[in-house]
Amino acid sequence: MLDANIQQQLRATFENLKKPVELIVFADDSAKAKELKELASEMAGLSDLISYREESSSQERLPTLRVKATDADSAVRFAGVPMGHEFTSLILAILHSGGHAMKITPEMIEQIKNIDGEFRFETFISLSCQNCPEVVQALNMMAVLNPKVSHVMIDGSVFPDEAESRKVMAVPTVFLNGEQFSQGRIGLEDIVTRIDSGAAKRAASKLNEKEPFETLVVGGGPAGAAAAIYAARKGIRTGVLATRFGGQVLDTVGIENFISVKKTEGPKLAAHLEEHVRDYDVDIINSQSAAKITPAAQEGGYISVETESGATLKTRSLIVATGARWREMNVPGEQEYMGKGVAFCPHCDGPLFKGKKIAVIGGGNSGIEAAIDLAGIVKHVTVLEFADTLRADEVLIRKAKSMGNIDIITEAATSEVLGDGDKVTGLKYTDRATDESHTLELAGIFVQIGLVPNTEFLKGTVELSPRGELVIDDRGATNVPGVFGAGDCTTVPYKQIIIAMGSGATASLSAFDHLIRTPVPASDEAAA
Repeated sequence: MLDANIQQQLRATFENLKKPVELIVFADDSAKAKELKELASEMAGLSDLISYREESSSQERLPTLRVKATDADSAVRFAGVPMGHEFTSLILAILHSGGHAMKITPEMIEQIKNIDGEFRFETFISLSCQNCPEVVQALNMMAVLNPKVSHVMIDGSVFPDEAESRKVMAVPTVFLNGEQFSQGRIGLEDIVTRIDSGAAKRAASKLNEKEPFETLVVGGGPAGAAAAIYAARKGIRTGVLATRFGGQVLDTVGIENFISVKKTEGPKLAAHLEEHVRDYDVDIINSQSAAKITPAAQEGGYISVETESGATLKTRSLIVATGARWREMNVPGEQEYMGKGVAFCPHCDGPLFKGKKIAVIGGGNSGIEAAIDLAGIVKHVTVLEFADTLRADEVLIRKAKSMGNIDIITEAATSEVLGDGDKVTGLKYTDRATDESHTLELAGIFVQIGLVPNTEFLKGTVELSPRGELVIDDRGATNVPGVFGAGDCTTVPYKQIIIAMGSGATASLSAFDHLIRTPVPASDEAAA
């Protein structure tokens, strides 16, 4: 099942094991069960510290693989065959169960170990989802560290009846003790904060104690990472405040236009960005969002950044690189059925609509690419484009039209998402040429109509364009002294990763120029 090259790599990887690990398979006679047994058996053959056995249990989904240290009762399970994007999750579960160090702070490890209560996590995933592994790996680490936490990854395509009965229509979907806990990407810090009472208050208190920064970057995507590196290389006190490091890159599957790298994936690039930033003396503050800024003129020479958690950070210069998010349709029913048939990621959620009828909203490159990808999975795709012509590249349009299960409707204004209270059943649209209303029966709606800049917290403080973009000049400067912008949240043309990185570097160099030309606040001089 694993080729010789992968086996050789795994042998070297498993040399990091410190103690024995058991792979226990619960299986039936299905083809998936045979795959799982073969995978576990091959893994066990790659290290003397890994053993493999089969057991029977009426309490387990079949097939299921349990990974555990022989000296602990940790509960990490994979229901299905953890290949695709989840293969790394399996390898890490083995390594962590076998005593290999986790790449999280000692403070976080101690916090997880001290969490009290019973926490049974279940995560529904699809193997093509690039967002799912972060959630699976976070919960697996918690289960290894704390015996009161258990976690099972569930491949929705292997257990479709359960996914349907539990109304799972987007991945990753996490259940805690039988109740839905989260949907979509969520990081380890966010999970721990939600289940550890008082964690948010403690985190805010720690942030309030931080010394002022010379440059604070808000946003951890390509622009933010570049800005942080350029600032740190100047030897100044640098911080990064990020909801999730990597930003929207984490939701990007294939990247083939990043110069010097022929092909990569979004999550891999995001990991490399964070690794590079951590090579420098940068204070990375994860799982925190900016709520408000106050200009230096009103704060005694410091720009004040208030977070959603209630903490306040101070900095002499600020670089806003908060990126953008998927644009929503803003029609009745959309919010009600978000994650219940209304989706944004065809790669993540497409497999959940196998054999069903779906619609793609948007006729640009993203929309037509999504339609082509989905056509190989679902029964039928209807593309709805507001304009009278498609905006996608001609080669994509030809490909879509050549497929037998894609219909394209132009001059279509979506007016309402329809559902039965639990899930999407269709949508209404208006023909803009005739003003006639039409209804489509559908199981899913994939929205691909562009991006919205994440700049709401700047309204009334910094100049924004009519589209909500942060207005910057050719040096990345805004109309507020000491505040700079970079990347997709700004008026910079062409929202591309490589352009965002360049604008991050520009903003950082401009921020440094601002610092050397601006007097140090009196409070700092007195302290010196």
